[in-house]
Amino acid sequence: MKNLLCAIVGSGLILMSSHAQAQDAAADFPKGPIKLVVSAAAGGGNDMIARIIAERLQPKWGQSVVVENRPGAGNNIATEYVYRSPPDGYTLLVSPPASLVVNAALFKELRFDPQKIEPVAITSYIPNVLIVGGNSPFKTAQEFFDYFKKNPSKLSYASQGNGTTGHLTGALMEQLLGTRQLHVPYGGAAPAVNDVVAGHVDFMVADIGTVLSLAQDGKLRMLATLTKDPSPVAPNLPTIGSVGMPELLSDTWTAFTAPPGTPLAIREKYAAALREIIFSPDIKARIEQLGIVPWGLDPKQSADVIARETKRWTDVVHAANVRID
Repeated sequence: MKNLLCAIVGSGLILMSSHAQAQDAAADFPKGPIKLVVSAAAGGGNDMIARIIAERLQPKWGQSVVVENRPGAGNNIATEYVYRSPPDGYTLLVSPPASLVVNAALFKELRFDPQKIEPVAITSYIPNVLIVGGNSPFKTAQEFFDYFKKNPSKLSYASQGNGTTGHLTGALMEQLLGTRQLHVPYGGAAPAVNDVVAGHVDFMVADIGTVLSLAQDGKLRMLATLTKDPSPVAPNLPTIGSVGMPELLSDTWTAFTAPPGTPLAIREKYAAALREIIFSPDIKARIEQLGIVPWGLDPKQSADVIARETKRWTDVVHAANVRID
């Protein structure tokens, strides 16, 4: 019994010592340059958020913060790179949900384990919207959904590509409404949106920042925002819940994550700094004009969102039998 008690006390002291060391490491962090690895090409929403953070974080912490773009393979190239980086907090991934949430279900093989990636912060999200062409006969979401349910295979929908948010949200719509429609995958958002505008395809799910100016010009029509709350840039646009489809939620968020084993104290220090930056009045106003909503989640809150969304979208992928080999 005495030996057992000594072992328990010893284990507790080791844990306390490890925790103290982690706190000390966070207090002194950072001591060198930081790299933010963006999983998409320069110019997109995640890239913009990364560069805003880098611009503000550098003077705040007194260290250089570099943004490096590593696009390709459905966000997997950048994710694998960060996954294999040292877990010291100096290399973070900036990505949309894909490689954290759905790629394990979509791809036959991944060279990283999404469940071992360490959440740092989800800084912001951008609502997805249901769009049709400016000359579409559908004037309201209710008209659209009524037709969708009663007319299998009569409609076509564009997406940014197989396995993308637009594709999977379309698949979820099919599952909820009980009919299949024609999926037309494109090689990105721009050509897909162009064909919706031209009337070559009937509808699409896209982020509001991509389509807002076209909607304002009357070239396409936004029928509903696929989030619980209205978008700040389109407050009068109906939410998907208000038109009777509360399960058809879809947005795109920007996540900062770290290699497996990165200390929680360092990730919490990042999260506090990122929240302060993203909610600073000038940055908040700047990104909201583009349809981006500040969120500022900490590591625990981010982990909860990732786990919930992984379950939800994995079920959609399996039900739709979507694979990318």
